Amino acid sequence: MLLIVLGIATALAVFWLFLLGLADTEDWRICAYNKVLDNIFKIERLCEKRAARKKALEAQNERLSSGNLKNLGIFDVPGYVALRKFAVIGKSGLHKKILAISLELYGKKHAENKAKQLLARLVSYPIVGTASALALGAAILGLGNVVFGAAVLIFGPVLALVLAYSNYDELCDKAKKRKEAIVRQFPGVASKLALLSASGMIIQRAWKETAYSENLELYKEMQKTSDELDNLIGPEEAYGDFVRRCNTKETSKLAAAITQNLSKGNAELTAFLKSMAREAWVNRRHNAKRETERANSKLMIPTMLLFLAILFMIMAPLLMNFSKF
Repeated sequence: MLLIVLGIATALAVFWLFLLGLADTEDWRICAYNKVLDNIFKIERLCEKRAARKKALEAQNERLSSGNLKNLGIFDVPGYVALRKFAVIGKSGLHKKILAISLELYGKKHAENKAKQLLARLVSYPIVGTASALALGAAILGLGNVVFGAAVLIFGPVLALVLAYSNYDELCDKAKKRKEAIVRQFPGVASKLALLSASGMIIQRAWKETAYSENLELYKEMQKTSDELDNLIGPEEAYGDFVRRCNTKETSKLAAAITQNLSKGNAELTAFLKSMAREAWVNRRHNAKRETERANSKLMIPTMLLFLAILFMIMAPLLMNFSKF
């Protein structure tokens, strides 16, 4: 019976490969056309979902702005009360770290509020989580399950603290990935600025042209700075905000060079930008090598585990055969 099933499977596979071998250009073209149609339909569905989600969020914002707080979650509120009642929380080192990260991610306008939001959650979530864990553990103990109840009493509060801390860890990870992306994109930005500046374009115009040439993290920050300059905000303040949002040595060096050379014309700045672009590309190659070496070192453990598994699969039958003699 098994041989019959295997034979049918083999015949079907051979027939499928035979049909594949007979495919001509027209077959591939029809397949590609229908794949394009599938992608178009998926894009339309995604746009519809995004539009519906946007509409729902806008409606929620309207309700909240008008004072309707029915759909507002209550878990954060006790944290805000603690921040208001106990000023020492807002003066802690943790608040300063969160505020510094929020400045990078959300800018000066929204950083303070976003920092308060995270700090409120770090205060409120452990309290309600620990209370829930203790109540659940006590209820389980009351039902007579001593082992499970004791485990909930011990590990429940720990889990609540870990879950609360994950909010802070997520913020730090987001800021780290953003900074790494900015560093990767900087050589291209420096090269574009150097090329446009060398062509005789003034630096503010070159900055704007470069900013709107892509839609990546560093380019978005440059777009914000360009908009600020268009709104007659002083260069020192605009580029200073750019430095605070990016918070990398490359962008700090670039902004400092631009502000220092605004009154000196393009000659010195162009040479500096060319030098910076060359240096940035060299650093990017070195960083790529380091990332490759780091990735190779991380792959050693799974490679060794795979090798041991293969070795076990080979040796186990041999050992079993030897044990029969």
